[in-house]
Amino acid sequence: MPVVPMNELCTSEEDLQGQIQAQGPVEAQLLGAEAEDASTPLASFPSVSSSSAAVDAEILFKQALNLMTAQLLEFLLLKYGTKEPIFQAEMLNTILRDNQAHFPVVFVKTTQCLPLAFGLDMKEVDHREHIYVMVPFLGLTLNEMQTDEQSIPKAGLLVAALSLILLAGDRVSEKVWGALSKMGVFAGIKHCIYGEPKELLTQVWVRAGYLQYQQVPYSHPAHYEFLWGPRAYAETSKQQVKDYLRRVNGRGPRFFPPRCA
Repeated sequence: MPVVPMNELCTSEEDLQGQIQAQGPVEAQLLGAEAEDASTPLASFPSVSSSSAAVDAEILFKQALNLMTAQLLEFLLLKYGTKEPIFQAEMLNTILRDNQAHFPVVFVKTTQCLPLAFGLDMKEVDHREHIYVMVPFLGLTLNEMQTDEQSIPKAGLLVAALSLILLAGDRVSEKVWGALSKMGVFAGIKHCIYGEPKELLTQVWVRAGYLQYQQVPYSHPAHYEFLWGPRAYAETSKQQVKDYLRRVNGRGPRFFPPRCA
């Protein structure tokens, strides 16, 4: 699978203050702080002895959570590429190791990121053994069309485009690129996940039936707009997208794909 800057993936617009406070004082979170030879991010922090040191430690703690989230994302994408089931025990022992107490926070951050960045969702198929599989988000089968298992799933951008079209009243002008720029996606500039996004939105996904890209009637000079295509209507619905947007808007921090250098 191509290299993606996972350390920047799905960075929160707001910090993780809420999650950190919910788990207790910073000092209590620096797992294994006294272990000199610890190999995990959290376990290598020094002890906190002053207010300034506490602030620094809190910043490092947030960075460690983001790093573990990025590592878990990379692990899940590899599993998706090979179509293997995902065991919670494997996630704990492979990614979290000595910091397993933080798995709930890392897991939530990861599962929030997957739909937005990659158009994927995790479904628990065995509640007793906690076994998961990756499934298309909102029923969109775009990722399943990618025959190369080394390809990075691109349906997250399609989810964003369909959402923006819906929010604009079922059609949106090429000003959509202004909104997509907040995700680090720009027309004509290759993105580390999506490749050349303008080609996807105006050609590839139009041919696939997910989008319509047409000239606005009587516009001079010509202006163009995006609408849902017939395949989008067949695989998902406006109500499903609306429900998804309500969940996103109601949970606080928003997560975005990485801004590629």
